[in-house]
Amino acid sequence: MTPSDASAGASAGRWSSLDRPPLNAAALSRALVVEGGLWTSLEVVPATGSTNTDLAARAARLPEGAVLVAEEQSAGRGRLDRTWTAPARSGLFFSVLLKPGAGVPQERWGWLTLLAGVAAAQGLSRAAGVDTELKWPNDLLVAVEGEERKTAGILAERVGDGVVVGIGLNVTLTEDELPVPAAGSLLLAKATVTDREPLLKAVLRSLEEWYGNWREAAGDPAECGLQEAYAAGCATLGRHVRAELPGGRTLTGTAEALDADGRLVIRTPEGGREAVGAGDVVHLRSVR
Repeated sequence: MTPSDASAGASAGRWSSLDRPPLNAAALSRALVVEGGLWTSLEVVPATGSTNTDLAARAARLPEGAVLVAEEQSAGRGRLDRTWTAPARSGLFFSVLLKPGAGVPQERWGWLTLLAGVAAAQGLSRAAGVDTELKWPNDLLVAVEGEERKTAGILAERVGDGVVVGIGLNVTLTEDELPVPAAGSLLLAKATVTDREPLLKAVLRSLEEWYGNWREAAGDPAECGLQEAYAAGCATLGRHVRAELPGGRTLTGTAEALDADGRLVIRTPEGGREAVGAGDVVHLRSVR
């Protein structure tokens, strides 16, 4: 921050940064909450602990399609309750409420995490001109100076008769602001657009399209093209990986495929195959 920026900040308050303006909730609602569309409401709050937690607490009273966006999260959660924090207005931190209903068997609801990943990757590619890759099961990667960096995480949680899907995306974080060296941002990946409003609209529209197709196919990931799309964009497939599984077990091998349940199929050095449904995956190297 330059001295002039600091002076302006002291007088104008927390919304003074011209590089990180606040979101326009009214404009976003006009663009996204339309008759016949999936999104039924869109709320932007200045700060919260976790949009997932807040939306889950209200899910029983809300219709499908509610969207909650926070300018800042102090207790955003990822897998295994890891925290996700970032400076105010430096990213997109939002959750959506989905209620697939009886038309989609509940055993297929687990695909919603992967669906959100595909939708976010495609939306960002269209709006920001940046290539993103999917890291199974819930991360988006970008290339920063030729290095894979995590720029987004997804967390889906069952709540009553629905699912709350949260996405945290680093947009304008600088190298000095990254929480860990392995993190990245659209800015560092040299995205052509870092204005958060068109990015949010692109991701939500892509999510609406994929969710609609998935629901029309009764959640069948092959019929709606989701399984193929995820595999095509997944940086994990074809890699030697180490999967850290629940209970402390570790599995090392080659990530070969996604099965019909969205599980990662790993071929072990002994030639066996195991489908992993949950766990942390570390990319080791590409298979030659």
